Amino acid sequence: MKSEFLIGTRGSKLAFYQAELVKAKLEKNFPLLKFTLVKIKTSGDMIRRSSPQPFETKRVYTQEIEDALLAKEIDMAAHSAKDLAVDLPEGLALGAIFEREDPRDCLISREGKKLSELNLGARVGTSSVRRKLQLLRLHRELVVEEIHGNVDTRVAKLEEGVVDALVLAYAGIKRLGLTNSVTDIFSEEQFYPAPCQGAIAIECRAGDVEIREVLAPLNHEESAFRVASERAFLRRLEGGCQLPCGISTHLEPGKKFRAAGILFSLDGTQCVEAKVQSDPEGADQIGVRLAEEILAKGGNQIIRVMRQDVEK
Repeated sequence: MKSEFLIGTRGSKLAFYQAELVKAKLEKNFPLLKFTLVKIKTSGDMIRRSSPQPFETKRVYTQEIEDALLAKEIDMAAHSAKDLAVDLPEGLALGAIFEREDPRDCLISREGKKLSELNLGARVGTSSVRRKLQLLRLHRELVVEEIHGNVDTRVAKLEEGVVDALVLAYAGIKRLGLTNSVTDIFSEEQFYPAPCQGAIAIECRAGDVEIREVLAPLNHEESAFRVASERAFLRRLEGGCQLPCGISTHLEPGKKFRAAGILFSLDGTQCVEAKVQSDPEGADQIGVRLAEEILAKGGNQIIRVMRQDVEK
């Protein structure tokens, strides 16, 4: 076995911290081996789109890292699981899913208010279509403004008064130690999380047996099952990371698996919700079954119109 392993990661504060979690766990499991983090800038860190691309499956936050992995410039890569395309590049595989953090979304407001307490016309910042449509479903009088950048950049814009509040992934806020700033945490039934939100995925070369053996102890079985089902859900909807959909999954103490999902039209005038519950069968099967319930209840028409709008 080689003595040093290189872990690729984006350079943002949150991405680097997540990679450090992976590194620390590997060092604990293999104290005689050396693990080194390698920062790689991705196109998603440099390009900002002005309009949503709901079916975009290009790897905007992962491509350069995955290219380095395929070129054997790094040995593994740590990603936010929700950034990964539903179909990985040929030759790559998920080596492990770290134990998942809280998948919910949260609000940070300058005046310490909850969502229901925000003033009429309050400006709430997010770059996510899913978050925008759910915000307006709960509070039609808000003004949702597009705001980009990493967590630090967005919080700085809040403090500068560019917006009155932000919606962010609670997992990232927890990992950065900013929970004291949180003024509201949305229940998953009220505000559906993005597929795989809060999960860290460790990617490797599919045929690299040595690396897969190193990563195997890091895999958290329940988290991996939920991530697989949520990726299958998104794959069946044929969507990318900006498809306005959300999903909530739970493995009950009695080993029943529950999943609920939602799909919005881009203008927010239509949405379809569905729920499924079963004994844990194949994770892919559960995700696909939930997506097909949504498609059958009207989601097919939403997707059809969305594709027509995108192609114009």
